[in-house]
Amino acid sequence: MDRIYGARKRVIYGRLPQTVVEIGPGAGANLRYYAPGTRVIAIEPNRAMHPRLRAVARRRGIVLDIRAVGGEQADLPDGSAAAVVGTLVLCTVTDPRRVVAQIHRMLAPGGRYIFLEHVAALQGSSLRGFQEHLFKAWRWCFDGCHLNRETQRVILTAGFARVDMDCFVMQSRWLPFAPHIFGVAEK
Repeated sequence: MDRIYGARKRVIYGRLPQTVVEIGPGAGANLRYYAPGTRVIAIEPNRAMHPRLRAVARRRGIVLDIRAVGGEQADLPDGSAAAVVGTLVLCTVTDPRRVVAQIHRMLAPGGRYIFLEHVAALQGSSLRGFQEHLFKAWRWCFDGCHLNRETQRVILTAGFARVDMDCFVMQSRWLPFAPHIFGVAEK
């Protein structure tokens, strides 16, 4: 995935503050993009990911604080985060609107939510039809992933002061999650 997303992440993540909240960091794929010494507050409910996440953090020189709760239950105080990162996570959460509301709540005024998500293809397109056809099996096979979520709408209607979003299609004929959004929402 570094080949696909790496250049975009290096540009954005290079400007992050010393403390970052990451929603759903999994096994730590984003840790390579944070500067050594960055404190990452990891909101990661899947305890099976914690050992690998800790190991990657040690190897990368990241200070890690794992919170074993879902994004819907993020326990940080209101307005306490300068930056929140979420990568390919809103497709698997139970309630993406609630998670984004929590992110908005945690952000300090002027704080930034950096997101990268795959999204539903355009309504009526052949790719959207493919996504709808695969939905149940895909969700079962890939940890609850919803191919057909219109996540861009969730972010755009969450009350951010500004949203800068790049929409792009990953070049692949075989991957039904090809449409993506990558951007920054500011409180």
